[in-house]
Amino acid sequence: MIFEEKEIVLKNGKTAVLKSPCPEDAEKMLHYVKAACGETEFLLRYPEEWDDNIEKEEAWIKGQLASLNTLGITCFADGEVAGNCEISFQSGMKISHRATIAIAIRKEFWNLGIGSAMFEELIAAAKERGTEIMELEFVEGNDRAKHLYEKYGFQVVSEKPNAFKLKDGTYRKEISMQKYL
Repeated sequence: MIFEEKEIVLKNGKTAVLKSPCPEDAEKMLHYVKAACGETEFLLRYPEEWDDNIEKEEAWIKGQLASLNTLGITCFADGEVAGNCEISFQSGMKISHRATIAIAIRKEFWNLGIGSAMFEELIAAAKERGTEIMELEFVEGNDRAKHLYEKYGFQVVSEKPNAFKLKDGTYRKEISMQKYL
């Protein structure tokens, strides 16, 4: 699915652009995801786990653009990828009323309103599609993210103990949230 380009004004007064990434953005996207994974323990992978190359990233972007059930939105600020999010619509008869979302933002762009802007677009896309329930997961301790999710009406529905094991050997819960539209 393709998200049409939209300009937003950040809390610092600068502008940024929300859009679907294109294959030409592959190198920037790959740099972004590795950098973002190195800035926090709250994403699913460590930077060294990303062994993708530019060709694989281009293929991933092309697949997302061609998908009828996934919408990716990337935020470009100051010429670089500041964050991205996606919504994956379920397609089976019993689960087509649900959609799963994910979001990540580079640390230098935290607290500028990017997460809120992306959430508004994800919710609008879900409503347009007729989605009844939006779902997401986050890692225990990610209070900033939890606050954003609660701001948009998500509520905790379950917890999975010891779902993540960090490099230092500590475990963290995975917390699931839902929002009813």
